[in-house]
Amino acid sequence: MRAIASLVLCSAALFAQSETGELRLKVSDEAGLAVPSSVELVSQSNQVRRKLDTGNDGMLVIKRLPFGMYRIRVEHAGFAPLSELVEIRSAVPKDLRVTLGVAPVETVVVVTDSETLVDPHRVGDVNRIGADTLQNRAASLPGRSLLDLVNNQPGWLLEANGVLHPRGSEYQTQYVVDGIPLTENRSPAFSPELEAGEVQSMGVLTAGYPAEYGRKLGGVIEVNTARDSRPGFHGRAALSGGSFETAGGDLTGQYGWGRNTLALNFNADRTDRYLDPPTEQNYTNAGTNAGFSAHYERDLTDHDRIGFILRGGQSRFGVPNESLQQAAGQRQDRGAEDRAGQFSYQHIFSPTVVADVAGMSRDISATLWSNPLSAPIIAAQDRGLRETYIKASLAGHFGRHEWKVGADADFGSVREALSYNITDSSQFDPDTPAQFNFADRRQSREQAVFAQDLMRLGNWTFSAGLRWDHYRLIVDENAISPRLGIAWYWPRADVVVRASYDRVFQTPAFENLLLASSPAVQALSDVVLRLPVRPSRGNFYEVGFAKGLFGKLRVDANFFERSENDFADDDLLLNTGVSFPIAFRKADIHGVEVKLEIPRWGPLSGFLSYSNMLGLGYLPVTGGLFLGGEAQGVLGDTSRFPITQDQRNTARARFRYEITPRLWLAAGASYGSGLPVEFDGTYEDALAAYGPRIVSRVNFDRGRVRPSFEFNASAGFILWKKERQSLRVQADVQNLTNRLNVIDFAGLFSGTALGVPRSGAIRLEAEF
Repeated sequence: MRAIASLVLCSAALFAQSETGELRLKVSDEAGLAVPSSVELVSQSNQVRRKLDTGNDGMLVIKRLPFGMYRIRVEHAGFAPLSELVEIRSAVPKDLRVTLGVAPVETVVVVTDSETLVDPHRVGDVNRIGADTLQNRAASLPGRSLLDLVNNQPGWLLEANGVLHPRGSEYQTQYVVDGIPLTENRSPAFSPELEAGEVQSMGVLTAGYPAEYGRKLGGVIEVNTARDSRPGFHGRAALSGGSFETAGGDLTGQYGWGRNTLALNFNADRTDRYLDPPTEQNYTNAGTNAGFSAHYERDLTDHDRIGFILRGGQSRFGVPNESLQQAAGQRQDRGAEDRAGQFSYQHIFSPTVVADVAGMSRDISATLWSNPLSAPIIAAQDRGLRETYIKASLAGHFGRHEWKVGADADFGSVREALSYNITDSSQFDPDTPAQFNFADRRQSREQAVFAQDLMRLGNWTFSAGLRWDHYRLIVDENAISPRLGIAWYWPRADVVVRASYDRVFQTPAFENLLLASSPAVQALSDVVLRLPVRPSRGNFYEVGFAKGLFGKLRVDANFFERSENDFADDDLLLNTGVSFPIAFRKADIHGVEVKLEIPRWGPLSGFLSYSNMLGLGYLPVTGGLFLGGEAQGVLGDTSRFPITQDQRNTARARFRYEITPRLWLAAGASYGSGLPVEFDGTYEDALAAYGPRIVSRVNFDRGRVRPSFEFNASAGFILWKKERQSLRVQADVQNLTNRLNVIDFAGLFSGTALGVPRSGAIRLEAEF
């Protein structure tokens, strides 16, 4: 009953997504009679290309449109087609009345989408991932389909085991799924996957945050899983398989009737390469994922809408062994579960004011189990979070202003239990106890109030926001965070210049925070340093521009600088594989990002991106747990060091070419200049532990992993197509040259992790 109640109570942001709006279209003839029509809506900057039909009454509602410029084209046989620009800039629904005239004997309509290539009023860079990119994405290992798409965006780095790092941040990534913020670690080692087959669109932000967003602001990933409302039954099904005995499938069905829409999704997959292993032999690395979701939405009236989402998922996987652990017979298994429910209600007070109320309740948990042959330690863990979230906002349009005010609150119950038994005492300090048991539970409380406004004056756009946060778990703190942005558009050059400032208040990761903060850890060593982990506070700056070229290409360039106090990182508890948050005095991070994107130029589409980043952390430590030798001197040390995500140069590219309307080919490549190395042993020690091939991929003189390179290829073919029904097949090959890429080497938490060798996959997908 408790699990059912958790699902039913949950969440409400089906319509509360930040910076999205709604278009309400009515098509009629010159006499005012309804004209059922076909509609195409295109935005190059937002990667939106939708083909829809109005009802017999000529009405169509298009929901969850990211703010920006759109080209709409309306057609009906016997009438002259109509094409015009539409701007969506407010949460208040936009009404558009279209009158079609009788077509002359000859009609020639020249339509161009170039006006939608650059958003003239965006004060911060947002990378959009649309339906076409999601459908034609390259194959990923289970647990990583969304992560790989985000990793293609400039400024993001995918470290070992699928952990995303935006602009040097450690575990400060926030997902906003159907309007609900999820701030826990969403990597494959910590959480079940939200499968890309369920996702309809995504937005990726690293600056210019609206005041509505808080808590985790290294990067924000907006995810929309709701489909367009269409009458009748339709959906999609996909089956996939590939190297490492990888196999999976997902099924989505949607039925629309009257004012109602119901959608269901089921997915499952498995693989023998779930995490990034420390050896080429890939020991004990099998994993499975499974999930489901149910969406229900009803327009109660033209002014009221209600929605529910139930979602659940689980993952089970082995922890990859090193060679010595494999020889000893070690087996460690991990698991994660996530059960959630969402509810939302929207009311339109007037043509200029709309209100949203949203709520969520969910349970998430993670476990670790070790067999008796585990070496040098047998560890077990069971931790979780029960969370209830509620949010209310009021948005409106007034003259030049698009404003929004609101508040949210998050109530959580965090629980942690950990035990270990040392099997090889030679690997530990002499004073380390052979056994340890810990269990604790705490209540967390977070509240926020925000207000924001977007104002336009000719070609100038100004945004301003203010947010107040309160956080209480181990520490009790609050902060006020201003947000500012400005943009200027030069129409003749099709260029927009922008700048933004974000004051951020970022709460610590909750994973194992109770353990690291408990007096019980005093038993682990004769020398223990235990400091409360405080929220980090920082100033984020960005300046950049976006320019259209030839009406077909867009160049985005950004320079950013971040300065954070109490910079968040993590450390490892002994050799248990259990990580916990720590903090350093500060970090300074700056860099440049450039992206050339071709949304669609005839048969060609794709992107090329480059990032340069430098990140330095400064001691002493200001939060976390330190034992034995590492606890001595860390308070007096004032040195600086490259942060663990300090990869100086990163480049990525992927281009797709349609040979025929049914056949396409794609090729992609990625390059990384290498992460810092944390290895205290000698070169001979490294050879003995990891072997010559892995050691050859490390530059010990520079203290960095050697550069990585990967070349990938894909091909897709439409086997059958009729109206909106189709059967497609896609084949992908990753790392064609079979290069050995080392992601991390002897890192404190990530250890040694190897990239994927040459591998292949095939996916069969049907739409109906």
